[in-house]
Amino acid sequence: METLVWNTDMLVSGIILVLTFIGIFTEGVHGFHRAKFALGGAGAMVLAGQYFGFYNPELAVEAIDWNVIFLLGAMMTIVAIMIPTGGFQYLAYKIADLSKGRLFVLLAMMGSLVTVLSLLLDNVTTVVIFGPLIILICQALQVSPIPYLLAAALLSDTGGVATLVGDPPNLMIGSAAGIDFNTFLFHMGGIVFCAWIATLFFLKVLFKEELAVTPAKPDFSQLEEIRDPHTWKASLWVLVVMVVGFISHNALHWEPWFVAGMGLTILVFIGKDVDMDDHFADVELSLLMFFMALFIIVGGVEHSKFLEYIGQFILPFVQGNLLFACILLMWVSAVLSAFIDNIPFTAAMIPIILGMEQQGINVSPLWWALAAGVGMGGNGSHLGSTANVFIVTISEKLARDEGKPELAITPGLWIRKGSPVMLLTLVICSIIMSVFFNFYAESGV
Repeated sequence: METLVWNTDMLVSGIILVLTFIGIFTEGVHGFHRAKFALGGAGAMVLAGQYFGFYNPELAVEAIDWNVIFLLGAMMTIVAIMIPTGGFQYLAYKIADLSKGRLFVLLAMMGSLVTVLSLLLDNVTTVVIFGPLIILICQALQVSPIPYLLAAALLSDTGGVATLVGDPPNLMIGSAAGIDFNTFLFHMGGIVFCAWIATLFFLKVLFKEELAVTPAKPDFSQLEEIRDPHTWKASLWVLVVMVVGFISHNALHWEPWFVAGMGLTILVFIGKDVDMDDHFADVELSLLMFFMALFIIVGGVEHSKFLEYIGQFILPFVQGNLLFACILLMWVSAVLSAFIDNIPFTAAMIPIILGMEQQGINVSPLWWALAAGVGMGGNGSHLGSTANVFIVTISEKLARDEGKPELAITPGLWIRKGSPVMLLTLVICSIIMSVFFNFYAESGV
């Protein structure tokens, strides 16, 4: 392997990368949306790259992982069509009725529903749907919504790690490494299930006092009817077809984005009165633009060979003890993802791992360690994932509206409840990966 020498291209791309990431990670301090810094960084990277000769607009477009962009966009649009039908609200109130006032049962059932949905829809979408519903149910039961809001975020963060489409970093890893839906689920399903079960019962311990109170007995017998049953049922059938498509997409030689796009196309034809303009307006374009800009930035850093330069110092360590390197990557990824957004960190790590693969290293276990680390690390603080930020935001709004500060989920409260969950799941993942390391180290991923 030829040793790379530090040069101006690396310095310039590194400075742009660091400044952009600082702007993204300090979003809560300066008040500028992270997408603005990402777009600014992308523009600066292209202009600087063209001036110094290591990057240009054509390479920037090639650097964008369109599989991730189209898949996220299609899934967002499908959810936008499903929400107005009232089906999600019906499911939430049905669960509240079935729990019969047993608070841990309610927490477990609501957390399970959110997790199941987060296997297909990303965890941000699921908490956006169910966060307000949880508050309404808890108000009817006259209990604190904090345990249930935290459970929704923690369980969806954990469960979403199991599938290729459950969490944005998974999409990025799968697309870069060529991992199909079945392979991802086969490797991550078991380890995530163990972590998820442990999290669920650990929540019973963490919220022992809150779950021991006696709730009010509201009448849930008159459940809110689904407003558009035709579109709701059509959406469910489309999701079933999409699951089959995700499972068989490798055999069909279809990319995941095409499966999602086909599902969306079918739904807009069979759905009742689906207004394309309204539903496309509900797509989070800022998130898609953030992803595109991030891919452009990392692409520029990669073309400057800065990431390859860093990788040559990591390479001997990985060659020396691959298992220890995997466990270390998992824990470092988790700790960093607890306090900064896991998406930029994942975007930066992917080219480094790909560079190791080009040097003949078996990087298969590193992909699984990275996926587990950034996923489980999201539980460590309220900044660990966008889903967490949303949950904190709606709890703060509730506290203001009700005039009860104790209803707000503070950063300190999240760390007291979420950090133990993160540590527990990381220990479980580390043990399982160590015991079954040969399984995760299978090449050909």
